[in-house]
Amino acid sequence: MASQAAANLESLTDLCTPWCIHVVTTLRIAEHIQAGTTRIEELAKAADCDEYVLHSILGHLVSKGVFLETPQGTFALNEPARKLLEPSWRLGLDLDGLGGRLAGVWSTMLKYVRTGEPAYKDVFGLPFWEDLNAHPSLAAEFDALIGPAGHGTPKGEFEITGGWESVRNVVDVAGGTGAMLAEVLRLHRHLTGTLVDLPRTVALATDNFRAAGVEDRVKTSGQSFFDPLPTGSDIYYLRGIINDWPDRESIEILRRCREAAQPNGRVVVLGGVGPDTRPMILTIEMILVGGKQRKLSEFERLAHAAGLSITAAARQSSGYFVVECAPAG
Repeated sequence: MASQAAANLESLTDLCTPWCIHVVTTLRIAEHIQAGTTRIEELAKAADCDEYVLHSILGHLVSKGVFLETPQGTFALNEPARKLLEPSWRLGLDLDGLGGRLAGVWSTMLKYVRTGEPAYKDVFGLPFWEDLNAHPSLAAEFDALIGPAGHGTPKGEFEITGGWESVRNVVDVAGGTGAMLAEVLRLHRHLTGTLVDLPRTVALATDNFRAAGVEDRVKTSGQSFFDPLPTGSDIYYLRGIINDWPDRESIEILRRCREAAQPNGRVVVLGGVGPDTRPMILTIEMILVGGKQRKLSEFERLAHAAGLSITAAARQSSGYFVVECAPAG
């Protein structure tokens, strides 16, 4: 049995440091310092906050290795602090936006573990997806967070049984602003593709398609994936989607893919499924929306309920655990 590193319980239970990082991100302290505002009194004025409290927060972060203070009361960026300038960090930490939702939802964990049901609405009034629909600015931040601004350009290279030569069309189901589909089409220049997501989201995909030089080979379908999907394509793939939903909704999504893929198409799942030997983990999708990181045997039950049969499943050199399904019967 592999040895386990000793845990530092004090570090593991520290709530002060994460909240300090959220607060300075929300106040744009790193941006103010980068712009030349470095004295504490000037920083407090620029951020419209209390000087004494801000100094205490920055002093704490300096003690943890984030920011530099030299001489006393003058602050500078170090490598960890510079990361707070990056959209990928700022989007998830800003308490005035989506970051406030992502931070606040952890307070619902006790009810979640007692009931098995997400309790996001207890804090924010609506379930997560409905909350995004009710607040367009949050929805826009979410699209940015899961897109290139937050997670970088996704890997479009994954293997499918028999290779890509015989494939002519792919559908990216719930593909956000199209970054993944753009990469797939860029890598396989004989393909055409369709992006399916909500109207407000697919409307933002044009720049990604243009940047990849694939705008003439792609179309969009602004809709819910709980509604009938465009039919007749060879591949319907779901990247990081099934893990965002409980079993009932996941079965319905897979069923819609199966209906559209019949009789000869395939449904390909990238992410959210792993081998049965994978250890259990806790992810924010679970506490936000009741999603699950499923083992292959668990996913197989969902696929069967949706009318699909697994034809291939393996970890690939691309890093994806890829599951291929075909309509059963």
